[in-house]
Amino acid sequence: MRAFELYSAKDSHDAVALLAKHSATSKVRIIAGGTDLLADLKFSAHSPNVVVDISRAEDLKSIIATEDGLRIGALVTHSQIMRSVIIKEMFPALVDAAHTIGAVQTRNLGTIGGNLVTAVPSMDSGATLIALEAIASIQGPEGRHEVPLLDFFLGPRKTILKPDELLAEIIIPKQNLGKPTAFLKFGLRKGQALALVNSAASFWVDWEKHTFVAPRIGLGAVAPKVIRATQAETFLEGRKITPEVMAEAGLIAASDAKPISDFRASAGYRKNLVAVLTKRVLEGAYALAQAKR
Repeated sequence: MRAFELYSAKDSHDAVALLAKHSATSKVRIIAGGTDLLADLKFSAHSPNVVVDISRAEDLKSIIATEDGLRIGALVTHSQIMRSVIIKEMFPALVDAAHTIGAVQTRNLGTIGGNLVTAVPSMDSGATLIALEAIASIQGPEGRHEVPLLDFFLGPRKTILKPDELLAEIIIPKQNLGKPTAFLKFGLRKGQALALVNSAASFWVDWEKHTFVAPRIGLGAVAPKVIRATQAETFLEGRKITPEVMAEAGLIAASDAKPISDFRASAGYRKNLVAVLTKRVLEGAYALAQAKR
């Protein structure tokens, strides 16, 4: 591990000031839970010269419903998501996704912001948030601005964040609060496994016509970044909710995916998983919609 300077930020504004001060002359990284960065510091040849610790920034740790929607601070841990009453009630799929992340120790330390900023295509929180059309609130020297989370990711381990910016909050828009959503992950073992495929689906139900309304499908580990299965969404919009339609949507979602073959699975196997998991998350979201009716 190479030597580096460590600065502790008092809050998000102090963190941005430290990033702005040092990013012009040094390679700077942010540390919160440290579950990803510490491994990079030990093994990466591109270690930073400066590390800014934001773990004490209390203004990034809240879960609160506002007139804009549900705002989740970037420093909220996966364990906090699993314990949150409001998230359990509105979005049990987020709880399911958090439960699949690492071991208990990882969930206690790791943050949702860190999981997203790492931008690994197999991240477990991404698919559900994409299916809920989440928004990333980014803080920089000029204040905050928002972008769709789908546009936040550029590729493997690449985001739109500038060196003097940080992810402050994730916002689930007001129109999606309580939207029935389901998440599934398939890995090579039950615990502490990287996903071969992540799939999440959300939609409203028009109970008079018994049709899909605003269906959204998020997929992880099947492309260079987390994606939406837009062709499958278009197919589902306004269609009658039947097992056959859900199965067909799964097959279409598989064509939306662009997986690779590696030592864990072939591209063809991952496409088959996309079809199966997408059908199952649609079924799961429908069952939740029925329970809430």
